[in-house]
Amino acid sequence: MKSIRRCQHIMSVFLVLFIAGMVTLVVKIQRESSFYMMNSREHKLGMVYDRNGDILYDGTLEEGDTSKYPAGHFVDVGNIIGDDKGQMSNTLVARNLDKLNNYSFSEGLVSQGGKAAIYTTLDHKANQAVYNAFYGNDGCAVAYNYITGEILVSTSLPSVDITKGYDDIDSFRSGTLLSKTLRRTVPGSTQKVSTVLSALEIMGADKLLAKSFTCTGKYINKDGKEIDCHEIYGGHGTLNLQQAVEKSCNPYFAQLIEDPDLPLSKLISQYRKLGYAVNDDAPGYFSIDGIECEKASTTLTDPYDFQTQWGCIGQGDTLVSPVQLMMWQSAIANGTGKMTMPHLISKVTDVKGKVKETASVNHSGRLFSADTATAMKQILRTNGANNYSYLIYGYDLAIKSGTAQVEEGNKENSLLVGFVDDPDFPVAFCVVVEDRNSTYVKPEYIVQVMLDSLSADIKTE
Repeated sequence: MKSIRRCQHIMSVFLVLFIAGMVTLVVKIQRESSFYMMNSREHKLGMVYDRNGDILYDGTLEEGDTSKYPAGHFVDVGNIIGDDKGQMSNTLVARNLDKLNNYSFSEGLVSQGGKAAIYTTLDHKANQAVYNAFYGNDGCAVAYNYITGEILVSTSLPSVDITKGYDDIDSFRSGTLLSKTLRRTVPGSTQKVSTVLSALEIMGADKLLAKSFTCTGKYINKDGKEIDCHEIYGGHGTLNLQQAVEKSCNPYFAQLIEDPDLPLSKLISQYRKLGYAVNDDAPGYFSIDGIECEKASTTLTDPYDFQTQWGCIGQGDTLVSPVQLMMWQSAIANGTGKMTMPHLISKVTDVKGKVKETASVNHSGRLFSADTATAMKQILRTNGANNYSYLIYGYDLAIKSGTAQVEEGNKENSLLVGFVDDPDFPVAFCVVVEDRNSTYVKPEYIVQVMLDSLSADIKTE
């Protein structure tokens, strides 16, 4: 009898273990089945929509099928939305394939009628208008709601129409398969926003605004190197900070970097707080819904050194992505010194159309004080009123321009960063027009088109 009971006990243990194993296996299959389906040739993807329900990606579309959509329907967002063909890895679709999977363990593969979808924050009409406003010139534009973090515009030229495939990929122009909004570039004088923010934070507004420096067209620093002004003949004369920002005077900023009230150690610390990798820091990335955006970087070694001064002016080793330039504007615009973190995904639905993810508003830590934000806003607002109200009309703008020398000075890019100071239309932006001397397209025109297009859609929502 003891032997029989012992066998029964052993059998019970084995049965419990078997049932537990089967439950674990079923749970594992249910959780991982989507992964294996996504990596099979049979996977079927859902849709990506803009904020108004316009289609930005159609996972049911067969490769090369251009009959379903008008020519160029996807080209304005081609290199930020992407597809699943493996040619573009740092895109919304490539980084979020699992969210588009039209497969569930209970329903199986749903190729027709599956409702897996990503609803983005993008405004397709505005992106198309901005893309067309470049008239084929290379560059990029990005804009977002600096209160909610919703990315409204993200277009980069050249781009790709995903419906046409990649048979002629060898003929694609450089930059076609990536979004330049996410890539670091030479910021030119838009970098002076970071330098002024840092100086305000270190010195305080009263001390900084009381300082003035003289520009004679060039400044020979204490290291014996020349910092040229764009007003090479005669210069700007004696300038205060507001005038230096409006004139974008390089000699003023070179002298500011040498000022003993702006210790280099504190400047480096503040740059790092803004998010720069300084000197030997690893640059790294930050994520926007899984998409990698390159972090800013610069070299600051000696306040009397040409490269350090040039870096704080926006040349030298300094590199910043348009997205990060835009994000700093949000910390000024909202008056808190905290950036509103951007996002592209508004919500995600599963194969049955049930909402399984929704976006939330997130902020960075404090980059600078509210007092610094207030002072910087006033500087940029005054620049906007004095110098841009007739170039970009209809909006209360806080703004800063930049001209960036790239490719060892053989080419210049034009940049414009800023925001609309309007709680009913809270848009921050960055525009880059490449090789400015080869085109009549100006970043001011791009911004006008962008804001007009967004205003027509966003303000009527």
